[in-house]
Amino acid sequence: QVQLVESGGGLVQPGGSLRLSCAASGISFEIYDIMWYRQAPGKQRELVAFISRGGSTNYVDSVKGRFAISRDNAKNTVYLQMNSLKPEDTAVYYCNAKLLTRQYWGQGTQVTVSS
Repeated sequence: QVQLVESGGGLVQPGGSLRLSCAASGISFEIYDIMWYRQAPGKQRELVAFISRGGSTNYVDSVKGRFAISRDNAKNTVYLQMNSLKPEDTAVYYCNAKLLTRQYWGQGTQVTVSS
């Protein structure tokens, strides 16, 4: 059974930091591209960050220079380091693993940026 389990969300003040984790099981993690998406209330789900199986990364413009995605294939885990958080970063963050036509989602973790 494939599972992606996100953790690390919470409430943080503007300017603060959080590190999200996504632990995968049931897949050959190292051959999957991994993405972080987010969905704010009333908005469509948005691709935030991408890391290929080879380690190449890409980000949506709104988080460039503030967020960093990384992966540890030995731990079957991908991370999203989020710095200089803004209220507009508030959303549920989802991990997605994709290989050709196969893709799997985690259950999401809530990030709230508020004073």
